Amino acid sequence: MDHAADANRTDLMTITRFVLNEQSKHPESRGDFTILLSHIVLGCKFVCSAVNKAGLAKLIGLAGETNVQGEEQKKLDVLSNEVLIKALISSGRTSILVSEEDEEAIFVEPAYRGKYCVVFDPLDGSSNIDCGVSIGTIFGIYMVKDVKEPTLEDVLRPGTSMVAAGYCMYGSSCVLVLSTGSGVNGFTLDPSLGEFILTHPNIKTPKKGKIYSVNEGNAKNWDGPTAKYVRPCRSFYMVQAYCDCIASICICPRYVENCKFPKDGSSPKSLRYVGRYILFPDNMLLVESCSTCLHVN
Repeated sequence: MDHAADANRTDLMTITRFVLNEQSKHPESRGDFTILLSHIVLGCKFVCSAVNKAGLAKLIGLAGETNVQGEEQKKLDVLSNEVLIKALISSGRTSILVSEEDEEAIFVEPAYRGKYCVVFDPLDGSSNIDCGVSIGTIFGIYMVKDVKEPTLEDVLRPGTSMVAAGYCMYGSSCVLVLSTGSGVNGFTLDPSLGEFILTHPNIKTPKKGKIYSVNEGNAKNWDGPTAKYVRPCRSFYMVQAYCDCIASICICPRYVENCKFPKDGSSPKSLRYVGRYILFPDNMLLVESCSTCLHVN
């Protein structure tokens, strides 16, 4: 038995340890944010487990409903949504939840309210579930202005108002990437420990890459400047053609120099604006990992 190797494995930077270390830098903190993140992590672990055994547990296939984006819901969509909602409410630290799968925002009962709002896509890329490719959970966190009287205005805010954002990708490995406004860090789930371990500290977007990533399926809705920008990219870069936000945002900070999420025609002032629970969190991660990226509002 290699005792030295075993000793090294005990000195791991878990996501819990990482968040607690960050919390210690803010003496005024009461731990509310740490508790909220721990519940998000627990929800992601549960979803990861469900995804891994989806075929065996008969979770692959349609649930017979459509979500607010008009997409057919898969069984895993419904399960993931329920798991995350319960995890967030039980944290006692949220007031409003906005999910891609629900028509209306969820206002948490006063007894369980906290000072945060969470917007999320419980299972982005779920149309690819049957194909066995990467899918994931995307989330963004706002602070409410008044815990006693939370309103929709608390979530109908630009992405620049988010205090944290992240995603958890379920693929060949389960990777959770998180930003709390001071850089981006990636954690990989160790199945033997049941813990997310820091494996990608201080992620940075390369200054020069060979790939550009853009959803060209919505090209007809682009404005003039966006179309003009993308056109010459086709001559100098390889396109990352996999049309899936969770895969794109995972690839972009590590390999892609140019990554754009153009407007899709929906109104940024709408609760159902796809950017609210996908684009804004992804954009925060890109801005925190790249000195030349700009906030999208």
